[in-house]
Amino acid sequence: MRLPSLVSFVGFVLLMAGTWCPLLRPFHLFNMDVYDLNRPYGMVILLVSVVGILGVILTRIKLVRLTAWLSLLLVLVLFVAAYLKVHTSFSFIPFKSIAGFLSSQIKFKWGWYLLAAGPLTALAGSMFKTSRYSR
Repeated sequence: MRLPSLVSFVGFVLLMAGTWCPLLRPFHLFNMDVYDLNRPYGMVILLVSVVGILGVILTRIKLVRLTAWLSLLLVLVLFVAAYLKVHTSFSFIPFKSIAGFLSSQIKFKWGWYLLAAGPLTALAGSMFKTSRYSR
């Protein structure tokens, strides 16, 4: 396996592992991963990472590049949705200070770094130029 393929493979494995890492911690009670936020969306991210790994194994660089871009888009949409959900969850409360305090009690966790590093690593591995006469 050549080095760019290995980098892409590691990126898709990071993406797959990132779906089970803690993303949000509401009120310091429990951690939420992708499947707790939205189970079907998490399954789509997992399916895209599996297709990316199959593309790496079968040496289909266009498929790897497509799934890397798609997974990056899916992670960005998930982050925007989680950010908007956190900051609008308590908008029904008429007192802005109480709503702001309650929104500040929902913390973003380290899983977002892993979830973002996966597609970026996979994309970096798929963007290397390959030599026609490489060994």
